[in-house]
Amino acid sequence: MESEGQGRVLRTARRGRAQLSRALPLCLVLGTTAAPAAAQGLTGDLFNPAPGGFAPKQSPLGTVAQSRSDQPSRTSSDDDTPLAVPMPPRLGGTRGQGQNQGQNRGLDQSYGSPAASGAASTGYDSLGRKKAARLKPGVRAGAAAILGPNGPNGAVPANNASLPPVPRGPLPSTSPKIAPPPSTTANVTPVAPSIADSIVGQPLRRRLKIDDDPFGAPGIYYGSFLSKAAVELSGGYDSNPARVNPAKGSAFYVVAPEIVVASNWERHALIADLRGAFTGYGTTYPADISASSGVPTVLDRPDFTGRIDGRIDVTRDTRINSELRLRIATDNPGSPNIEVGLARYPIYATAGATLGADHDFNRFNVALSGTVDHTSYQWSKLTDGSTSSNDDRDFSQYGGIGRLSYDLKPGVKPFIEGEGDTRVHDLPVDFSGFRRDSVGGYVKGGTTFELTRLITGEAAVGWTTRTYQDPRLGTISGLLTSASLVWTVTPLTTAKFIATSSIDESPLPGVPGVLTHAYTWQVEHAFRRWLIGTARFGYATYDYQGLGRFDNAFTASVDLVYKLTRHFQIKGQIREDWLDSSIPGFNTQATVVTLGVRVQQ
Repeated sequence: MESEGQGRVLRTARRGRAQLSRALPLCLVLGTTAAPAAAQGLTGDLFNPAPGGFAPKQSPLGTVAQSRSDQPSRTSSDDDTPLAVPMPPRLGGTRGQGQNQGQNRGLDQSYGSPAASGAASTGYDSLGRKKAARLKPGVRAGAAAILGPNGPNGAVPANNASLPPVPRGPLPSTSPKIAPPPSTTANVTPVAPSIADSIVGQPLRRRLKIDDDPFGAPGIYYGSFLSKAAVELSGGYDSNPARVNPAKGSAFYVVAPEIVVASNWERHALIADLRGAFTGYGTTYPADISASSGVPTVLDRPDFTGRIDGRIDVTRDTRINSELRLRIATDNPGSPNIEVGLARYPIYATAGATLGADHDFNRFNVALSGTVDHTSYQWSKLTDGSTSSNDDRDFSQYGGIGRLSYDLKPGVKPFIEGEGDTRVHDLPVDFSGFRRDSVGGYVKGGTTFELTRLITGEAAVGWTTRTYQDPRLGTISGLLTSASLVWTVTPLTTAKFIATSSIDESPLPGVPGVLTHAYTWQVEHAFRRWLIGTARFGYATYDYQGLGRFDNAFTASVDLVYKLTRHFQIKGQIREDWLDSSIPGFNTQATVVTLGVRVQQ
C-alpha cells in the first residue's frame, strides 16, 4: 500500500513538470509584446454575446466593445452570487490614468462622475454651491475673468477638474440653510390660454368697464330688462313736524321703497323709476288746537313719484319720445293752503303724459311734444268727523312744448325752448267765487354742455307768465331759472346745483297763485369707497301774490352713508329747517335727526 502511494505521487509530479515545460514558451512569447498585460475584470461585458465584447477597450486581443449605453447592464439580482462590478474610468481620463488605476489596486478608487458634475450655470445644484455670475450684455471680454474660474458664462468644464471634492466625514453641527419661501404666484392656479389671450391669432378681448360704484346695487336681469330694487327703513326725531308756532316735537319712522327698471336694447329704450315713502309720527295734536290752526290731528302722510320714459328710434335722425308720470303727496306742513280743523292732511294726485318727436337736421335739432295732466284732491276729513270737498282745486292742464337746439361744438349745444298751456278747473267757479281757469307759458334760453366731463348738465334763464280768466286775480309773471349741473371736482368729490321755477295754484281767496323759486347746492365726498359724506344747502322763495306774503325757506343737512356691502347700507342725517315769513307769527324752525338702513338688490 505504501509503495502504491509513493508511485502515485511521483506520477503527479512528473505530469506537473511536463505541463510547466509546455506553458513556459507561450509565456515568453506573450512577454515580448508591447501591449501591457491587464487582468480581466468580472464585468457585465463578460456575458456580452457579441464576439470580443468581453475584452477591455485597451486590450489588443479583441475588438472595441460596444458602447455600454447600447447594452443592458447586469445587476446582482441576475445571479445568486453578488457581483462587484467596477465602473469604467472617469470621463475625459487619459491612458496613463487608466494604468495608474490598474497599478493602485487595493486603494480607494473614484469611479464615474462626481455629484452635480452636470449642473449648468442655472438650476439645482446638489452640492449647494453658488452659481457663477452671467456675463451681462455689454461687458468687455477682458473683464470676464473676474466672473469666476468657470469662465464668463459660468459653464462647468467637461472634465470636472475644477470641481471641489465631495465633503466627507461627520455632518456639520450648524443647522442647514433653509430655502427662501416661494413667490406669491408659485402656487397660483394656471389660467387657460383662451382667457389669458396667449393663443396665437386670437383677437384681443374687450376690456370690462371699471365699476364706478363698487358698492352699488347689482340688480336682477329679467330678459332684456335690468331691475334694481331697494327699501329704506329709518327712524328719528323731529322737533317741529307740523312747522308751526309753538313747536311740538315727535318721533317718527319712514318706510321708503323704490324700484328702477331699464331696458338693454340695441335700439329704442324704456326706463321706469318708481319711488315712494310713508312717514308716520308717534305724536298727535289735540282736536281743539287743530280746530283753530292748520295743524291736523294726525300728521302721517305718504309721498310717491313715478315716471316711465320711452323712446322709439324710427330712423337714425328721428325719434318718438313718451312719458307717463304720477305724483302723490300732500301740501307742505306749515303752508297757508292748509285749511283749519283737519284730522289728516288731504292727499292729492297728479297724473300726466307726454308724447312727442324730435328730428336732427344735420346739426340742428327740432323737438315738439304735447302734454296733458290732471290734478285731483281728496276730500278733507275734519276733526268733528265730517268731510269737506276739495273739488274746486281739481283741474286739468293741456300744453305743448317746442325746442330748437344747435350742436355748436362737441360738448356745447345751445337751445331755446317755449311752452304754452291752459288750465281748466273741474268747477268753473271755486267756493270763494273766483274763476281760476288760466293760460300761461314760458320762454327760456340756455345750453347743455359737457366740458371734458368735469362739468355736465343744462342751464337756462327765461321768463314765465300766467293770466287768469277772472280779472280780479290778474296776471302772475316773473323770472324763470332752470339748471341741473354736475361738477366733478376730483374723482372723490362731486358738486351739484339744481334750480327750478314754477307758478303753483292756491285756493286762498284773492290769491291767483304762488311764484316759486328753489335752489339746491350739494357737495358729496367719498372718504372711502364705502363711506360717503354729503353736505346739502337749499333755499326757496314763495311769493303769494295778492296776499302780501313772502316766505324765505332755508334748509341745511349733513348725510353720512356707510356701505357695508352691495346689499346693505347704514344711513344717518342731521337737518335744520328755517322759515322766515313776511307775516309775523309764522316763522318756524325745526331740527330733524334720522338714522336708518337701506337694503337693495
